[in-house]
Parts: sequence; C-alpha cells; structure tokens
Amino acid sequence: MDDPKNQQPQETKLHFLDYWRIIRIRKAIIITVFLITAIIATAVTFILPTAYSSTSQIKIEPDTSADIAGIGGQTTIAPQYDPYFLQTELEVLQEATVLGKVIDALNLNVVWAKKYGADTLKTADTVEFLKRQMSLNSVRNTTLIDITVYSADKNEAATLANEIAKAYNVYRQERRKQLTLGGIKVLEEQYDSEEEQIQAIRANVDRLRKELAIADVDPNSFIPTPTLTQEQLAEFHNMMMEGQTRYMKLNEQLIQLKALSIEKLRDVLPTVSQDGALSGLLDKLHEAQQRFVTMTNDYSLANPDVIRVQSLINELNQQIDDRVNGIMIGLENNLNTEKAALDTLNTEVESSTQKDQEEAVRGQPYWEEKRKLANMIDFHKLLATKIEQEKIDLAIPKTSAVEITKIAEPGKDPVRPNKTLNITLGLVFGLIMGIGLAFFIEYLDTSVKTIDDVERAFQAPVLGVIPQNVGYLIDEGPESRYAEAYRVLRTNILFSRKDDKLTTIVVVSAGAGEGKSTTTVNLATVFAQAGQRVLIVDSDLRRPTLHKLLHVSNDLGLTNYLLNQNTLAEVIQNTGVPMLHFMASGKLPSSSMSILNSAQMKDMVAELKQRYDFVFFDSPPILGVSDASILASEMDMVIQVIQYRRYPQPMNIRAKQVIEKVGGMFIGIVLNNINMSQDESYYYYSGYYHDYYHSGNVKEQEAAAPKDSDDDDNTGIKQKY
Repeated sequence: MDDPKNQQPQETKLHFLDYWRIIRIRKAIIITVFLITAIIATAVTFILPTAYSSTSQIKIEPDTSADIAGIGGQTTIAPQYDPYFLQTELEVLQEATVLGKVIDALNLNVVWAKKYGADTLKTADTVEFLKRQMSLNSVRNTTLIDITVYSADKNEAATLANEIAKAYNVYRQERRKQLTLGGIKVLEEQYDSEEEQIQAIRANVDRLRKELAIADVDPNSFIPTPTLTQEQLAEFHNMMMEGQTRYMKLNEQLIQLKALSIEKLRDVLPTVSQDGALSGLLDKLHEAQQRFVTMTNDYSLANPDVIRVQSLINELNQQIDDRVNGIMIGLENNLNTEKAALDTLNTEVESSTQKDQEEAVRGQPYWEEKRKLANMIDFHKLLATKIEQEKIDLAIPKTSAVEITKIAEPGKDPVRPNKTLNITLGLVFGLIMGIGLAFFIEYLDTSVKTIDDVERAFQAPVLGVIPQNVGYLIDEGPESRYAEAYRVLRTNILFSRKDDKLTTIVVVSAGAGEGKSTTTVNLATVFAQAGQRVLIVDSDLRRPTLHKLLHVSNDLGLTNYLLNQNTLAEVIQNTGVPMLHFMASGKLPSSSMSILNSAQMKDMVAELKQRYDFVFFDSPPILGVSDASILASEMDMVIQVIQYRRYPQPMNIRAKQVIEKVGGMFIGIVLNNINMSQDESYYYYSGYYHDYYHSGNVKEQEAAAPKDSDDDDNTGIKQKY
C-alpha cells in the first residue's frame, strides 16, 4: 500500500450523487421547512379577503395640432416618437391631478369614510388608498393602457375603472387648453414688448439719418448707394483686364526687339509694324545692291557710276536706320500710353471704392440700426400672425388624444387571492428554502462526511468502513452481518504492515464516543476467528469499559502487573472466543502516566509480542489526556477511528498530527457509524457484503440490532443527527 504521506491531495469535485446524498441526509430539515411553509402559505391564502377586478382600456396619443390645415395652408405635422411617453403617462394617471377628479366625481372621501368606519378622509389619503387598489399596464407594442381596479365590491371596481379613464381624458383636454392659453398669453406679452422697442428704434434711425446726413433714397436698402454701380465696376474691370493684356504684350514685344541687332531689326520690324516707308526703303536698298553687284562685274570701284551707286546705298542704309529707330521710339510711346491709361483707370476705381468705404464707415451706425429695425418689424409681423393662428386653432375642434376603447364591466368571480398560485408558490418556495437550508447546514458542518473528505484532508488511506448500529462479534459470532466489514479492515491492516514483526496495534480517536472500544473488540475478534492468538489490553486507565463489553472482572489487570503486584498469567483472562484473551485495566493508580511510560510497560509489550500473534490496546481520546500519545509512541501500528458526522475535521486532523508528532506508526483511518442506506458513496464502497449479510427488511434489521449499553464508545448506540 502507498505511503499516505506521499499521496497528492485530490481536487474537490461535486458530483450529482453528492447533492443527492446531502438531500437524503438532511431530508428531515427539508420536509419540515417545506411543510411549515406550505401550511403558512395555505393559511394566509384562505385568510386573505377576496377581491374582484374590472378593467377599462384607453388609447392615448401625444397632442397634435388642428385636424384641418392651418393658416398658410400648412398641413398637420405628426409629433416625433417619444420612447418615454407611455411610461410618463402611466405615472400621470396615478397623480392627484387625475385621481382627485375621480374622488370628487364619486365623493369617495365621504363614501369610503362611512364604508371603513372613519370620521373623515383627506383627499391625499384617499388618493393613496385608490392607488393601492389600481393597476396600470401598457399593452406591448401599442399605445393602449389597461386600467384595472380591485375591490371587494365588483360594481365599485367597474365604476372606479371607468371613472379613472374619463378623468384622464378630461385632464388631457384641460392640460392642452391651458398650455395653449398660456402660450398665447406669452406671445401677446412678447408682442407688446416688441411694439415699444420698434418705436424706440425707429426714432433712433431718424435721428441718425439727420445727424450723419445720410442720403437714403431706397427704403429697402441697408447699405449706402455706391459711386459706381456693379455694372460700371464690371465694365471697368473688363477694360483693365484688356489694357493689362495689351500692355504686357507690347512690353514683351519691345523687350525682344531691343535684344536684336540693327540688321535683325530691319528684317523683323516689317513683320511687327506695318510701316510703308520702311518697306519702300528696304526695296530701294535691295535694288541698289543688285545694281552695284552687276556694275562691279563690268567696272572697277573707281568708276563714277559705281561710286554713285555706292553713295546711294550708303544713303539708303542711313535712312533705314533712322526709320528703324523711329519705329522703336514709336513702340515705346505706345507702351507708355497704354501704361498711363491703365494707371488712370485703376486710380479712378480705387478713388471710387475709397469714397464708398469712407461713406459706409461714416453711416455704419445708421445702417445697422435700420437693419435691426427691419428685422424686428418682420419678426413682429410673424408674431402677430402666430397669435392670430393660435387663437383660431384653439377655436377649431380637435380630435381627443385619449380614446376609451373598453368599458369596464363588473367581474363575475373574485381574482384575489389566487389560491392555486399562492399555494403552488408556497410549496415551491418551501422546497427551495428547505433545500437551501439543508445545503447551508451542510456547508457549516465541517465534520467527516465521505471517504474523499478523509483522504483529501488527512492524506491517509481509509482502512475500513463500519456500518451504523453494529453489534459485538464476540456475542453474535462469525456469521454476524457486520463481520465482513471488520474482515475487510483486518485484510487492509495486514497489507499495510511493512514488516510481519509489527504486531502491537493501538486504536485511538480524537474525542470520546467515536467507537474505538467497539472497533478494538470486534477487530480483535475477527483476528482470533482467523486462528491467530490475540490479546486485548484495556489501556484506558481513566475510564475502562472493555471489561463490561466482555463480561469479565476488572479487579486485576494492567495496573496490577505494572506495579509488580501480579504476574501476566494472573492478569490475563479468557473470553468466549477461542484464541482471544483479555487484560483488563485494573484499578486506577494515583498516576497513570508514569505507569504507561515506565520500563515495565516496555518490557510487558515485548513479552506479549512473544506470546501472541497480535496485541490490541484500547486507549483514551488522544486529545483528552496524554495516555494515548504515550501508547501511540510505543506501539508498532496506530489506527485512528473517526465517527461519521460527529467531530469537526480540524479536530481529527489535529489528532493525526499528534500521533505523527510523538513518532507513532500511523497506518490509516477507520470510518465508523456509517448509514449505508443514505450515503451512496459508502454503499458502493461496502455494498456487496452489506447486501449479502443484510438482506432483511427494516423492521428485521432493527429487531436484530443490539441494545444500548453503558459503553460511551459503543457505536451500537444509535446516534441522532
């Protein structure tokens, strides 16, 4: 078997069977809470007074304008969608402005005062009482509202539901009229106020016109009359653009011509400027040059005719140069003339613009005041039109924003209390409360519940699971229905031994009443029935009980031998089971600790190991006194008994830690007093032999169970949880 110290803690997981186990174990709490809640719900349901209900239905819409076209022929505009409109109106329906009309119409202050035996009722109190009797619900995806009223008088319920619908209709009509009248009043006050302002502004405009000497000939104009009209400005602009184009073209042409030599100019100028004189001179020069070439072929340069032609050529060249220079000067004059025209035109436009700007700055206060006056007059006219329109609109019949679509009728059967629903809810709530309380108590219960709890918390194996209500095998014999549980425990102990020489076993527990004495006796009995020599030593010197279970005397025992008063043969007694002997505790001396921790005790244990195959020591609770700790340190093996759902886990864990601290050889845990019929996890752990040996019905099991004894450790005593 694996060392429990080396085992890894298992992850906590709850299975469906774990929940079912808790429900079965705590079924008494669940049933009790369920029944109490069901009884209370049923009683309250039948005690509550009955009430009838009646429902009227209204269709509500936001307020709209007139059904016919308004002034100017404009059509009615539908109001924008408001997602909070219905919710707002549901709250309005419960206000005193609406319910007060119902109270006044039906005289509820007096009627209900007499009905309920009160001297008088205030309207505020009656409104609250009426609100508690009514229920408002909007029909999904519609503008319909159901008005439901509950009352012990079915006729009163119908009357109230219908009257609430009527009161709300009247409230909406009055509210619309009040809002319209209030709006008209505000508009009229605004109209009168603006009339006074217009007169003051008009007087100021007249004053400014005289002071600033403004020549305002156009009553609809809000700026001074410009010197140049827009048409004139456009014409000047076109002229400036054309002159600028001509100027740039002439300037560029002149620059290009100036860059040419005189010879190039003779060729270029005729194409640029249509000058007849220059063309004629060039033609004559060409003829003279041709004649000069012809004559030089026949005559020498000294020939008088040749000299005369040469003189003519020189004269023509001089005339051409003079003409070219004259043309260039003419082009420059044209350029300057164009520039002067542009400057004159630009100066005229700038002068006019400057004059207009100065006039605008000077008359700015007048023009602004005149513009303000015109705006106010326009708005004043619109305001007057609006006032007349609202007055006419108020006189025009309107479609009601509230339509009563259903008239409430007296109910035939009472609707409150809903007995079936109330009782069903009580049953369901009781069941939920019972199960919740059961799980809460289970959560608070930190005691040992399952094998998984033990192995996870203690990091130790479970050697055996002992059923509830076990008897004593020494009386029942080897065919007892509980014997197999102890045989399983015996087998696990034998496999847990690391050495066959380990034969002394002490059985301990954290607290009293966990069943260690019964476990010791039955386990020793199983070993003896297997043919092994076994001795039981009652080492619980403070509260010995084994002699009562075995029906022997306690006059001589362990204390007598350790005090050297008697021999082993004298203190060891026979039992009713062959091979099983018993050593009682003997009379309690003044100090038991010194006896159990003495050299005589160690010698006795060594001698008993020589005489017997197994020696079992019963001990007191390990957390109560030090005796158990001493025994745990001296024995070969230590077994801890833990009773199901008795002590908290920390207490049992502390007991295990004490065993390990004193050096005891802790081999495992025995779970005691398990209810196999309620806990499936234990049933599957040991269900085979439990079913095999325990196949009778419940009455037979109870009849076969042993009677209570005086042993406080006896798990045969049926525990109550």
